Amino acid sequence: GPEGVVYAVEFSHRSGRDLTNMSKRRANIVPIVEDARQPQRYRMLIGMVDVIFSDVAQPDQARIVTHNASFFLKNGGMILISIKASCVDSTAAPEAVYAAEVDRLRKDGCKPKEQLTLEPYHRDHALVVATYRASKKKKE
Repeated sequence: GPEGVVYAVEFSHRSGRDLTNMSKRRANIVPIVEDARQPQRYRMLIGMVDVIFSDVAQPDQARIVTHNASFFLKNGGMILISIKASCVDSTAAPEAVYAAEVDRLRKDGCKPKEQLTLEPYHRDHALVVATYRASKKKKE
């Protein structure tokens, strides 16, 4: 919304230049041209956030998003991760890749809530929604 702030991390210098130019028209977007694998390099620019959306298309993308979450995401915050199966493992079936990435999210403190394939718009892509360090429900 109009009060929210978007911290947009982009590694590519060309795309980063486009992001920086676009952010001149949208005052609530903070462009950060940096490697998402190294959140310590931009930690001083970002406070705690409610949501992380990740679309990095890297073999270790689940690790990248949870590593960033450990720096910036509030407990109980949400992660949305777009998984491109062929970027993680081009030899495995997409469903196996999604399952492995969801397992990695679980191991790193996330509780998956929903998984959607992006067919027919994007082949072999899925979107996973997860809660980060969800608070335990109290027994009554």
